[in-house]
Amino acid sequence: MKKILISIAPVSHTGIEIPAGVNNPVTPEQVASEVIACTRLGAAMVHLHVRDDKGEQTADLSWFRKTIDLFKNYAGQYGFDYLMITAQAYQESQIDQNKTSPDGAIGVMQVLPSTAADKNVNISNIHELENNIHAGTKYLRFISDRYFADDSIDPQNRLLLSFASYNAGPVKIVRLRKEAEEQGLDPNKWFQNVELVAAKRIGRETVHYVSNIYKYWIAYSMVLEREKVRKEASGG
Repeated sequence: MKKILISIAPVSHTGIEIPAGVNNPVTPEQVASEVIACTRLGAAMVHLHVRDDKGEQTADLSWFRKTIDLFKNYAGQYGFDYLMITAQAYQESQIDQNKTSPDGAIGVMQVLPSTAADKNVNISNIHELENNIHAGTKYLRFISDRYFADDSIDPQNRLLLSFASYNAGPVKIVRLRKEAEEQGLDPNKWFQNVELVAAKRIGRETVHYVSNIYKYWIAYSMVLEREKVRKEASGG
């Protein structure tokens, strides 16, 4: 089995009986925690089994490379860190294009057909992987530009507030920012400010959503930085 430096969650024991006590599939929380633990112990690389678009383990890396290239392409087109968009996709679907939600959201970025058809997105056929990633990333850009373009919001918090809006809806997050300010909190900061109001008013789903994305982004970034240092040390 070929393996590759971090990205898609491993699916252990695919196609055979799962031993007692083994989690399958591995959850996003486990993946992030294990990656962080490995890098803290000095690991330069963390190997995760690659899955294909049907969720099966595979030695064929073409689908993996294609997916990462799409994240890089559309994140670059809309001015985002591709690792952040990858982390969001992992939170949304574990990067599974076949996933659908009870509400009708589709694919890797869990895009609603109505969102994709909106004039501000206008991307058709979101059942296709590329169109799905394009639609989700374009919608995130629309949210950021329409609702959080204020210069008083730093770029990181603009993105965090946009993630929260992607999950809960931008109108809700705008309202929560106003309430945060009324409570003496900083309406321009998500962590420990707007998220506190969100937890009280709309529950913890959106709080966990944003927190998980940030955690996965840190894990991805740490591994890539370790790999960069390793290559520089070896002259590669």
